[in-house]
Amino acid sequence: MKIVDAQVVVTSPGRNFVTLKLTTDDGLTGLGDATLNGRELAVVSYLTDHVVPLLTGRDPHRIEDTWQYLYRGAYWRRGPVTMAAIAAVDVALWDIKAKAAGLPLYQLLGGAGRDRVRAYGHANGRDIPELLDSVRARLAEGYQAVRIQSGIPGLKAVYGVHSTDDGGAPVLHQQARPLVEDWDTDAYLRHTPIVFEAVRAEFGAELPLLHDAHHRLSPVQAARLGRDLEPYRPFWLEDCTPAENQEALRLVRRNTTTPLAIGEVFNTVYDYQLLITEQLIDYVRSAVPHFGGVTPLRKLFDFAAQYQIRTAVHGPEDISPVGMAAALHLDLAVHNFGIQEYSGHTPLTNEVFRHAYTFTDGHLHPGEAPGIGVDLDLDLAAAHPYEAAYLPVNRLQDGSVHDW
Repeated sequence: MKIVDAQVVVTSPGRNFVTLKLTTDDGLTGLGDATLNGRELAVVSYLTDHVVPLLTGRDPHRIEDTWQYLYRGAYWRRGPVTMAAIAAVDVALWDIKAKAAGLPLYQLLGGAGRDRVRAYGHANGRDIPELLDSVRARLAEGYQAVRIQSGIPGLKAVYGVHSTDDGGAPVLHQQARPLVEDWDTDAYLRHTPIVFEAVRAEFGAELPLLHDAHHRLSPVQAARLGRDLEPYRPFWLEDCTPAENQEALRLVRRNTTTPLAIGEVFNTVYDYQLLITEQLIDYVRSAVPHFGGVTPLRKLFDFAAQYQIRTAVHGPEDISPVGMAAALHLDLAVHNFGIQEYSGHTPLTNEVFRHAYTFTDGHLHPGEAPGIGVDLDLDLAAAHPYEAAYLPVNRLQDGSVHDW
């Protein structure tokens, strides 16, 4: 079997997605998600100009060899653009291999390690009453774990908080420049424990509550917030401080017992080495499309399992159904699964990417279709072309750009 065609598809059924479609001489096809939110066209160029010419004639069954060939052969390793491109190839090859075997991908990864995959949804509100309504909406949809994000008194806009209850999906800004949001760390640190207190008072101690700090805190501030949230027993505090400085998590870990989740902006296992070996985190958060695909993510999960660290694959709306499906096959198979983020997609996105995975009673299942279980409607995808879009930028009250 040989690869005879490779096609890069860019579509925007409500937001931008980049998909690689590989075809073999036997007529099998495989899909891979190469979406990099806000920098999609950089990955398109990397794939079209540098990767696709290398794929024609290759044996699609040689997944590990192809991964190493693309990662090491370029000399310039790592980085989100490179790893998103490699991920698309990797997942497409796994899709082909599983289809050739006539099995869902999880069967090739060792079979099911559980019957279903627990998911958490997003609840948010401009104020606490609106947040409480959003939590009720997630519970009504069947979620049994909820991430809570609230507006902050005195701030006009906060990332992850929207004016209407849309399930917490990230806002897509289709404009020439990123939306600028204001930020006040002290106000955030004062308000967040009040938010947790209100949600616990309304919904009780049993509901798992998650919270994302979006990399905005220094190590000392992160430790303070983790300690202040301890009475409310959060399921985790996510991205409490930018973990490119891995040693910073030592200070946080020493000063709070709140579980920590990190890694959605990481691209390789090297970003995690200290965090895992010193057990400074409780959940690894990398996404299939941003970590190089199924092949390296499975290795990361096995590495983390040696230190009793669980998985929590990044699953926002800007991960396409292709990337979500690949994550669910991994979730179902690995021993140290923790929880899966699931924002869902728009009805139009689900028409463009028809998928076999299902959501029922707060849990997901990848389905039993051969491969990853996703089909791409090329005609419908073409009807929704790329639109320039950006994620927002935060500025402090003095006007400086904020991100530790």
